[in-house]
Amino acid sequence: MPSPRALVVKLSSLGDVIHQMPALSDLRQHRPDVVIDWVVEEAYAPLVRLHPAVREVIPAGLRRLRGRPASLAGWRALAKLVARLRATRFDWVVDSQGLLKSAVLARVADGPRYGYDRQSIREPLASALLDARVRVSRQWHAVERIRRLFATTFGYLHGGEIHYGLAVNADRPSWAPRGPYVVGLHATSRAEKCWPEPCWARLASYLAARGIAIVFPSGTPAEQTTAARLAATAPLATVAPALTLPEAAALLSHASGAVGVDTGLAHLSVAVGAPTVGLYVATDASLTGLVGGGAIANLGHPGSGPSPDAVWAALAPRLRATP
Repeated sequence: MPSPRALVVKLSSLGDVIHQMPALSDLRQHRPDVVIDWVVEEAYAPLVRLHPAVREVIPAGLRRLRGRPASLAGWRALAKLVARLRATRFDWVVDSQGLLKSAVLARVADGPRYGYDRQSIREPLASALLDARVRVSRQWHAVERIRRLFATTFGYLHGGEIHYGLAVNADRPSWAPRGPYVVGLHATSRAEKCWPEPCWARLASYLAARGIAIVFPSGTPAEQTTAARLAATAPLATVAPALTLPEAAALLSHASGAVGVDTGLAHLSVAVGAPTVGLYVATDASLTGLVGGGAIANLGHPGSGPSPDAVWAALAPRLRATP
């Protein structure tokens, strides 16, 4: 008798994709017989492949059509995705994203569709495309919402510690500092979420006094410029080269700790077990802050970011020896 099969629809963004992973760990623990596939945006597919519970990662190229609705390559990719979703019979199709676009993909797939009810979902119209709907409080953290959705859908008791389950086996990056280092996740999609640059310099001075370097990753040209500026004013600082998500996971998994603004990479740091302090300057951490794994503290609140002294006080006692 073939194993039962489940399709997870969680497309983006980085933080949301990482929030999905503890529910997969739960499902593997309680229902090891279930074969899991996951449809996710192409950019995050390499990261999803690090979770051992996922049998097949199905890349979705929806972002190819963003701003380019006439892209022939984008429409071909979408047609290929639709054909792939219709080619397999699934016992469960779970839309844990809660958006109209994710519900449409769930509807396209061959199998009964599960997700949040109208009161729980992010875009209420999306619930109409589902066959079975679960009510989950919108006041719970995103990780707990997804864990409860999966527990109800697959029929097991929800609870226990949060396990992200990522298997990061890569070596320490060759360019990384030879001794202990902390990763400073300074970059974010919104300028108001940034931590002031003098605060990063002050934190770096605390680290340097202990012989600990700080590494500033960057992606876009603007982030690279900021990282270079931060490194110029911070002792024992290194600017990371452009990193893929698996490379970022490796960097973080070998770090003594990390400090990060409200960004997906801070959640990745938690997921790989690095002691991590979250900096919340313009957003509320109660629903999407750092939880489980290597999370230490979520500091600050909208309109008032944490001081370097407060960050250091939270981080210092929990720094680990560099693996």
